Amino acid sequence: MTRMVTSLSALILSIILLVSGNAFLMTLLGIRLSIEAISPDIIGWILVCYSIGFVLGTLYVHRIIGRVGHIRAFAVFAAAAAVTSLLYPMAVSEIFWAVLRVLSGFSIAGVLVVIESWFSSRATNANRGALFAVYQIVFYLSAAGGQLIVNIGDPANFMPFSIAAILLAVALMPLALTKMEAPVIEQVQRISIFTLARESFSGVAGALICGVMIGGFYALGPVYATLVGLDVARTSTFMASAIVAAMILAWPLGRLCDRFDRRRVMFWIALVAASAAGGVGVLGAENAWLLTLLVGVFTGLSAALYPVAVAITNDRMESTRIVAASATLLLSYGVGSVIGPVVMAELINLLGPKGLFFGNAGFLLLLALITSYRISHTEDVAVADQEHFVPAMPEASPVLAEIDPRNSEFHESPEVEEMHEEQRQAS
Repeated sequence: MTRMVTSLSALILSIILLVSGNAFLMTLLGIRLSIEAISPDIIGWILVCYSIGFVLGTLYVHRIIGRVGHIRAFAVFAAAAAVTSLLYPMAVSEIFWAVLRVLSGFSIAGVLVVIESWFSSRATNANRGALFAVYQIVFYLSAAGGQLIVNIGDPANFMPFSIAAILLAVALMPLALTKMEAPVIEQVQRISIFTLARESFSGVAGALICGVMIGGFYALGPVYATLVGLDVARTSTFMASAIVAAMILAWPLGRLCDRFDRRRVMFWIALVAASAAGGVGVLGAENAWLLTLLVGVFTGLSAALYPVAVAITNDRMESTRIVAASATLLLSYGVGSVIGPVVMAELINLLGPKGLFFGNAGFLLLLALITSYRISHTEDVAVADQEHFVPAMPEASPVLAEIDPRNSEFHESPEVEEMHEEQRQAS
């Protein structure tokens, strides 16, 4: 037990450093691009390149890891992410920064695949539900904490970029010193998006539009804050509170999903989130407390769309296909995260800052219409037959789905089985 806790502490420390550094950098870039007076539509195209790189990374980094091993691959990916952070302030060029965002997204995907593979390898049938929850809590808190680091220096100079690079580089140390054996990464099988949509159209649509919401907000939220006159300190709090809201609302919404039909829960989530987004668009940022409240409701509910979409899909699938379905839903989310920043940036360019939230409200109303149509034209899954709701986050690789408590095909790693055998012999 002591050995496992020690191993997990190294993983958790690496996650904290990596996620906080990456979240800090994402907000910093949005602020810096706004300071440089680059038009919102161009900012959207630059920042969406991160999502493109991340999606490509989840599809292809396993080949690099398989060739050179976990430690070397982790070192390469983390070093690449740190180097890109140092390169941004050297030349403020739209094309240059777009290329750096692709490289950064690909590198972060690689790092997450390695970390989540190790996390998965430490899971047992007894503890994987707890590990699944711990990973998500640490991830969200680190992302929220990363927003607050933006206050540490002037975004117009090089120092904040250097701090982001330091965090990403230091994330190397805990895992580089670990004695854990490298887990085996198997290529995650996927179901095509169109095949999955035939089985659970609401699930695929929910994941896609969640990607549009979260991808668009995290990329352009700092741009919105700058355009409406928030200073750096208030911008960092604005972004951090949105992430904390997503974590806080996960539990009560999960309770609702276990007690009511999940498609109806998705319908009401989309409707209320659309109302909150529309409220921000109408009222603007004149009242800071009301802005924070409405944005918290919007982001918290929007982030919940993904786990609800996963639950809706899993209710209609055999448990042996959960990992494959999760990988496809992640891909659907990734497609949405590419669409979101581009569309929202164009709307900001046309309508001003309020375009971000009016655009989000429009997509959420579209999801409500889709869900309503599916409810009226297809049969419900009885509440008694629904799988237990498990919060899931999209900011991960398909590897993490392996320890989803609903996955009946989960097998303990040989290392964990050997440790259990040693414990049985000792007792």
